[in-house]
This record gives sequence, structure tokens and C-alpha cells, in this order.
Amino acid sequence: MLYQLHELNRAMMAPWVHLAEANARIFSDPTSWASSLPGAERIAASNELVHRLGKDYEKPAWNIHEVEVEGRQVPVLEQEALRKPFCRLVRFKRYSDDAATIAAMKDDPVVLVVAPLSGHHATLLRDTVSTLLRDHKVYVTDWVDARMVPTEAGAFGLDDYVAYIEEFIRHIGARDLHVISVCQPTVPVMAAVSLMAGRGEPIPRSLVMMGGPLDARRSPTAVNNLATRNPLSWFENNVIHTVPPPYPGQGRAVYPGFLQHAGFIAMNPSRHFMSHWDFYSDLVKGDLQDAEAHRRFYDEYNAVLDMPAEYYLDTIRIVFQEFLLPRGDWVIGDERVDPSAIKDTALFTIEGELDDISGQGQTEAAHDLCSGIAKSRQKHLTVEGAGHYGIFSGRRWREKVYPQVRDFIARYARD
Repeated sequence: MLYQLHELNRAMMAPWVHLAEANARIFSDPTSWASSLPGAERIAASNELVHRLGKDYEKPAWNIHEVEVEGRQVPVLEQEALRKPFCRLVRFKRYSDDAATIAAMKDDPVVLVVAPLSGHHATLLRDTVSTLLRDHKVYVTDWVDARMVPTEAGAFGLDDYVAYIEEFIRHIGARDLHVISVCQPTVPVMAAVSLMAGRGEPIPRSLVMMGGPLDARRSPTAVNNLATRNPLSWFENNVIHTVPPPYPGQGRAVYPGFLQHAGFIAMNPSRHFMSHWDFYSDLVKGDLQDAEAHRRFYDEYNAVLDMPAEYYLDTIRIVFQEFLLPRGDWVIGDERVDPSAIKDTALFTIEGELDDISGQGQTEAAHDLCSGIAKSRQKHLTVEGAGHYGIFSGRRWREKVYPQVRDFIARYARD
């Protein structure tokens, strides 16, 4: 009943949330007589804070409309390359009517960015994608909120995730493809490429794996400890709920996004409290630039999706409890996942020094698993001072990580 109670509470709060939004506008709009009343700034700030704490956060738009290529602003069009029930394969296609710019973009490497399915929408990688577009043709996995997938579409487990990645690689074309996996998908990407290599299929030219739990036994974090402290039955009985009406996926068992969001907040509640307090203070002081930065961050951070129960429970068991990939015991269908079968693909792993989600060494473990790749084709980077998000978003990503990713991909695009 928890999901139903959550929806009931949301519906009951909606009038007050909308009233708070209206009050915030009335007391902050310079054309309104109320904005000139004593204390109007505090009233407006308090009401906007209430509105933002209580409002629904829909999936954000990608909002990638142009990118700079060879010193020119080039339009970007979002295209759906392939649709599956639980994921859209999206291409961001760059256009230009300048011959020199077209020539410069023509031979750019093709990159598939595999976004995490771990609570947030794929748009969390907006900075990753927009930066890559400077020098690459970019595809990205855009996962669908499970509550929006009718039960007729069937179940979706971790094995299905692996199958999706294989299909996307084949659809784009593996021979000239470079795959970047961010966080959670490092595991299914490794599995997909391993299985394809074992069958003798073409595989991507390079793999860039960032902040993922390939071997969660190394430097376990609070996330890892939660998964190992409780048996799988605890997760089944306590965090799996059924989607209520009127969503298209009503009746589907999911790990609800609102529970994942609560977990995100619980990892560092004091930081979020101070962030909201600073937002209130900025509004009172009239510091609109910092207030807008807060809005942009939490518009993304607070937008969460439901995950299919089968996929969530598979991930807990296979990745965090039984460690099947690093132990060499993961079998999908009748095939064993064997990363040593990967031989011709270059491998680049990236970790954040201060990552509190995927601990030190969990991603670097890929080098031990991929024993068939020559050492000369392997590279590892630990980003000093970077937390989990800093390795794929923000200043450190753009200035420290991306140049090395770009150069690594360029090297093996010519190989």
C-alpha cells in the first residue's frame, strides 16, 4: 500500500503546493503591489521553498540544441534511433550547411553512452553528452520509467538489460563504435561485450568505464553495505511495490523512484538541508544567479523513475551479494560471461578519488577481468578531488577527464 499512500499524499498536498507557487509569484513580482509590503522577500522565498519541496518533478528535457564544432555553433537534433519497451536509443545528430564543418564532423568517432538505470533519468548525463558532441557522433540510452510501461510488455531483468545493450551495439555497428558506460551499466556493458566476443561477433573498438561496481568487493561503500547487510528477501518484502492506477504500468512490480530519492537524501541529509537553506537565503538577498543554479540542480536531482522489480533484485543479487561477474560465475541463458574473451577492444577505466558510491578499485577491476586485452591497450585514471558525479559532469569532467577520454577514443578510432 505504500505506493498508493504516496500517491494519496501527493494528491492531498497538491493544492497547497500550487498555492505556495502562486504566493511566491505574487510576493516576488515587481509589478505586484504585494511585493512592496514589508517582509515580502521572506514570504516569497518561504513559499517558493515549500513549492519546490512539495512539487512533482517530471523527467527533464535534454535541451541540447547546439554545440561548438571547429569554432562554429552547430545545431543539434534529438532523434529516436530505436525504441524498446524499457528504453529509447537516442541519437544527437549535428547539422551544418558549412562545407568545412561538415567535412570536420564526417569522420568523428561514433560513441554510445550507456546511461545508468539507477533512479535518475538519463538526462543526468546532459553535460557528458553535450561535451562529447564537440568531437563525436553520440548515441545514448534513454531509459523509460517502469510505471509508464504496460504489464503486457513483460518483465525486465538484468539479463534483458544486457540483451538491450547487445542489440544497440549491433544496430549502431560495432566495428567503428566506442562505448562509454557510466556507473551502474559498467556491469551489463561488460557482460554484453564479453558475450559478443565469446560468440565471435564484432565488438566495439574501445570501452570507457566510469565509476561502476564491476567488483563491489573492493573498497565497499555505504551502498554496497546496504546490499550485503540484508538478504534478498528483505528487499523483496520492503522496497518492492506495485504501480497503482492511473499509470500505464499499473500492476507492475517496481522499486519506486520516491524510495530511491529518499535513499539519495538519506546519504547526506545535512548537505541537502544546507543547500535548501542557502536557496532560501539567496532568494531573500536577491541573489538570483545562485538561486537559479539551485533550481537547475534539483530539477534534475529530484526527477526520479521507477525501476522494474526484476532488474533491481537481479542487480542486488548478481552485483552486490554474489559478485558473479568477478567470480566468473555469471551465466546468461546458457552462456557464461567471460571478459577474458575480449581481445581487440581498448579499455579505459575512470574512478573518482572521493567516490562514495563506487569505491576505489571497483571499476579498475575491469583490467584484471579483461586479461585478453594487451596491457598497451589499457589505461586507468583516478580523478583527484572528484566524487561520483564529478567524473562525468561539471568542471572536472570537462577540463580533466574529457580531454583524456577524447584522446583515448581518437587513438583507437584510427587503430
